[in-house]
Parts: sequence; C-alpha cells; structure tokens
Amino acid sequence: MWSRREVLQLGALGTLTALATPALAKDSVKLITRPIPSTGEQLPAIGLGSYQTFDVTDASKVRPVLARFLELGGRVVDSSPMYGRAEAAIGEMLEELRKGDVVVPEPWLATKVWTTGKREGIAQMTTSMQRLVGRVELMQIHNLVDWKTQLATLRAWKTAGKIKYLGITHYGSLDQLEQVVRAEKLDFVQLPYSIVERGAEKRLLPACAEHGCAVLVMEPFAKGALFAKVKGKAVPGVASELGCTSWAQLFLKFLLAHPAVTCPIPATSKVPHVEDNLGAMRGTVPTAAQRDAIVAAFKR
Repeated sequence: MWSRREVLQLGALGTLTALATPALAKDSVKLITRPIPSTGEQLPAIGLGSYQTFDVTDASKVRPVLARFLELGGRVVDSSPMYGRAEAAIGEMLEELRKGDVVVPEPWLATKVWTTGKREGIAQMTTSMQRLVGRVELMQIHNLVDWKTQLATLRAWKTAGKIKYLGITHYGSLDQLEQVVRAEKLDFVQLPYSIVERGAEKRLLPACAEHGCAVLVMEPFAKGALFAKVKGKAVPGVASELGCTSWAQLFLKFLLAHPAVTCPIPATSKVPHVEDNLGAMRGTVPTAAQRDAIVAAFKR
C-alpha cells in the first residue's frame, strides 16, 4: 500500500511548490462553488473533514492545516462528537486563530448528534456548540441514530434560528438514507462516494437532486486506497484541461462533476495535502466526457 506522501515523492502529484504560491490565494482565482438547494447559499466546493485527523490532545500541531484551509478559501469544516477530541480541537484552533495578527475567515461549521433520546440529544448538541466556539450552520444526525427523535429537535432548533440547516448521514446504508430523503424535508445528506465506490449514483444521488438536498461526500479518497492504485502513474492529459496538477484533484473533480454533489470533505492533518485538495476548487468542472476520461485513466 503506497501512501499519498509516497505518491507525491514519486512526482505523480507533481507541483506542490506551485500550490503554496500566491497564485492560489483565494482572491486571485475564482473558486468553484455550489449552491445549497434549500436556500441558494453558495459554498466553496471542497471542505475539510476531521475524523481521526483532528482527534488530538495538542491542537497546535494541526492548527496550520485549518489556517491554510481557510486562507485558501475553504469554509466547510465537518466534525462529530464521535470523533474524540475533534470538536474541541477545532474550537481551540479557531480561538487561537482569531487572536492572531492575520485575519482568518470564519468557517462554515457542521457537526452531528450521535445519541438516543431527546434530552440526551439536546445535551450533546449543546456541548458540541460550546466546544466549537462558533455558530454551527449544519447539524446532522450521525448514522441515523434515533433519527426520528433527533429530527424533531433539529426542526425546532432550525425554526428558532439555533441552526440554519439540518441533515442526516450514514457510512453505508444508502437505501435507508434514500428512504429518509424521500420521506422528510432535509437540507443535507452526507454519504460515502468515490471513483471506486459509486453505489450512491444509482438511486441516492438522484433522490437528493429530486428533493433538493445538498450532498456532503465523506471518504472521497476511499480511505486513502485510491493513491495506492495510482502509484507511479503520471496524471493524464485531461488534468491540464481541468486545471489539475494531481490525482487527488482529479478524484475530487470527478465527484464535483456529478450535479448532485455539493462538497466533498476530505480529512487531513498535513498542510501540503490540504493545499493539494483545495487546488480542486480551481479550474473547471469536468464534462461527462472528461469525467469518463478520468475513470479510464484511473483504471489503466
């Protein structure tokens, strides 16, 4: 199994030096954004997950990752009380960044409720908001745990203005996600999707499009397995057409080419990786033919 770092060293990802230059500053290049169907609010098309990567006791070690993400124009930061210290670490990082000399844009925070019972759900969500030290825009029901109970609370919180959006997530039960999407009025669905895990394309993504649900994509790199499959491979010619310099950017552009996808949220604890990922917000979104070309190059 080859790591992303090893692929970078081979040169398959190529141009990390360019990724760190002012040419990629958020004000110099138009970013790819996607609208949230329920409101029309535009979101930068690549977000930042926090599973495992931000579960740290010393948040200063990963603070440069969050700072660089925001500097390059990212906004969507996703977490969960299931992710150990991730919520607390994000809050600590934001507090420190707000004290700095450089003005850092505020993130668009999303987290989850992951418990049973109404009172337990309210207590957990209240704690999450305190940990994150900022307005939580999106609250999601993690893995559909006690979803009917928690959804009633989320609707009340949305009406009261405590949150702006509500949603659901699951790491694998696509059929159940689809059923809830079709039965309930939701703002967001978070689901697994990648160039090698395309089950969501059959029914779930069309259901999200039909019912006006924004889509956050977890595991866009299939837990890192995609990089092992492209070891030693130079990026294909379609990369230059799309303004991509790496396989990571192509994998993310592949997802953005689906009209139902709002924002993939790859997690990382490394600044070069977040710089590389944010590069996918530049250039153009693939056409159907270019998307097919990415798949063909990946399979070769």
